[in-house]
Amino acid sequence: MNKWLFKLHSWLALAVFLPLLVICVTGSILVFKHEIDGLLMPDKVRVAEVRSQRLPLDSLLARVNTRYPGHEAVGWALFRDPGRSDLVYLMERGTSDWSYTLLDQYTGDILAPVRSTTHYLTDWLLELHFTFLLADAGLIPATVVAVVLCLLGITGLILHRKFWKNFFTLRWKSRLIVYFSDLHKMVGVIASPILLVAGFTGAWWNVSEVLHEMEAHADGAGHYVMTGRLYNDGLSLSALAADARSRIDGFQPTYITLPYEPGVDITFFGAVPTGNPLLSQYASSVSYDARSGQYRGALDIREAGFGAKALDSYRRLHFGNFAGLASRILWCLAGLAPLLLAGTGLTLWWLRRPKRRAAKEKEKLRQRQLLAN
Repeated sequence: MNKWLFKLHSWLALAVFLPLLVICVTGSILVFKHEIDGLLMPDKVRVAEVRSQRLPLDSLLARVNTRYPGHEAVGWALFRDPGRSDLVYLMERGTSDWSYTLLDQYTGDILAPVRSTTHYLTDWLLELHFTFLLADAGLIPATVVAVVLCLLGITGLILHRKFWKNFFTLRWKSRLIVYFSDLHKMVGVIASPILLVAGFTGAWWNVSEVLHEMEAHADGAGHYVMTGRLYNDGLSLSALAADARSRIDGFQPTYITLPYEPGVDITFFGAVPTGNPLLSQYASSVSYDARSGQYRGALDIREAGFGAKALDSYRRLHFGNFAGLASRILWCLAGLAPLLLAGTGLTLWWLRRPKRRAAKEKEKLRQRQLLAN
């Protein structure tokens, strides 16, 4: 059993060596995406001055529409950090391409011109992480790599299921192969739980997205091309936001979905006080008809079942931001662990070549002896 598992573990690791490193290393970097953006372009992602009150959503939306008349707003991130600038997703008319701009929610100033969702460094890294820069076609290989990551973690833990006996033992003075074996086992056991969580949640999202794409485009139609405004201009986004707050006790909007294709509602996603650190800031929602503004329904995550709460927790578990800076640092280090695991694993594979060659020669000799008899 162990011999078969060892071969499976080794061949899986070799098969996805490079793409696995790409996913893990980019994921490790992206744990601190906003901090990196803050260093590279602080004038875009941070406001100049935090004020006591932000401008009304209607005023901000009017600024965006006036500045970019050839685009339609389709999404709006309202970050809980008061010093972080608003991010507004846009679709250019005549295309199905998403882009975004950044604006100061206190002054209405546009802080960054409309750019594609892969223009800036960390956005490019995010696309590389999820799709290998292959757009929707990259979801399948990325899913395969995520599944293999889970299998590597499971097979590694089974192979070293008695790890506690010599968990912190590094036999420095032993042969090189023994030292690298100890190091590989130690790093693998420590990082495996986090890599399993990240691999499973990433695979779940990708599979969900692939299934959604297959269902949405089953008739062969491509992505919707934006032709014009899909919501009623007479609706007040500020009034809808106020109504959303009244629908759920303690509700604080953090993201607004505006119609990006026909039939999509205006939906406010947001956070509510729960005491559960694994529930995300988008866990609850309130929806309205995009034409009439009629209330559609609400989801208070506090009243939802276990399944809904578990699915929502995937976001924080994947990015490791459920316990502040400490969990983010831990997730970042775990994401870098495959670099060390790959190095030690390849070294072990190389050092064991003479042993494998000798075993093959011995088997050939045995076969010849059997034939001779």
